Amino acid sequence: MSHNSFGHLFRVTTFGESHGPAIGCVVDGCPPRIPLSEADIQAELDRRRPGQSRFTTQRREPDAVKILSGVFADPVTGEQVTTGTSIGLLIENVDQRSKDYGEIKDRYRPGHADFTYDIKYGIRDYRGGGRSSARETAMRVAAGAIARRVVPGLAVRGALVQVGPHKIDRSRWDWDEVGRNPFFCPDAQAAARFADFLDEVRKRGSSVGAVIEIVAEGVPAGLGAPIYGKLDSDLAAALMSINAVKGVEIGEGFAAAALSGEENADEMRPGNDGPLFLSNHAGGILGGISTGQPVVARFAVKPTSSILSERQSVDRFGHEVDVMTKGRHDPCVGIRAVPVGEAMVACVLADHFLRHRGQVGSSPAWPQTPPGGI
Repeated sequence: MSHNSFGHLFRVTTFGESHGPAIGCVVDGCPPRIPLSEADIQAELDRRRPGQSRFTTQRREPDAVKILSGVFADPVTGEQVTTGTSIGLLIENVDQRSKDYGEIKDRYRPGHADFTYDIKYGIRDYRGGGRSSARETAMRVAAGAIARRVVPGLAVRGALVQVGPHKIDRSRWDWDEVGRNPFFCPDAQAAARFADFLDEVRKRGSSVGAVIEIVAEGVPAGLGAPIYGKLDSDLAAALMSINAVKGVEIGEGFAAAALSGEENADEMRPGNDGPLFLSNHAGGILGGISTGQPVVARFAVKPTSSILSERQSVDRFGHEVDVMTKGRHDPCVGIRAVPVGEAMVACVLADHFLRHRGQVGSSPAWPQTPPGGI
């Protein structure tokens, strides 16, 4: 088992390493006749691209995507659309500096996957972490750009809500502000504090963690399945698969433990298209199945392990060593994790949308007729 693929009906397989010639992915299961161009995918990749501010790695990668297969000109409109076959995507690596990692080829960097990769496979690509590098997430973003087009009316947005110990003020939440600052932050005042704080962190050669919130709107009710096909469990697995993620919560998450039953349960009243929920503590998912409310998930990203201070470690021969990582690294990897989180949520929702359609076709109409008629 290679474990380089995820999803069932909407299935994504990624390949490539941080310092290899290219990275890429194959997207299987995308329905036909969906408009798709390289520009559509590039728009999402540009949001994740490194080197756009002093708060991210200065590696200069244009992340220019190429569509290798799976699209063709519509015979009626002439527009490029999906054909229903596998979609191949490729991004060339153009700014590798492998020499930055020569000194640690036999040393295990604390906090990295160096030791675990070596003990599992007996070989590791030390150039930027190879396959374990967050460079791979560019292909998830590319796949997510396709996934967003599979579910009609779906909108997936993410925001940085905490950097280190500093949190946003939710009373100032403004989605438009997310695109106006380098942090994807919905609170302008918090973004200014993040800038000052990260400048200090960056000057020390250190790093900090972050919390990202993803909100998916337009999610149809009925996606997911009981027990082993829960929508929230698949979302959690997808978000946990992102590099450096150490925690995931849905809706109130861990905060639900402090609530009473009266406070936590989302009450309902009749609505035109289904029950009208009076709150959304469940994050849009009950019993593993979507309610039609916005799906809300948060994930915590640990501090970047590559820092400029020496740390105690060992080498592959069992000797004590001190390690200081050179190269170009994010002082807060959580910033560029925002579009990655959006992409993973979009991919999971696209997969569940197709699984739901394949099993039941559509959800029952609301309201339902009582047994024996009215």
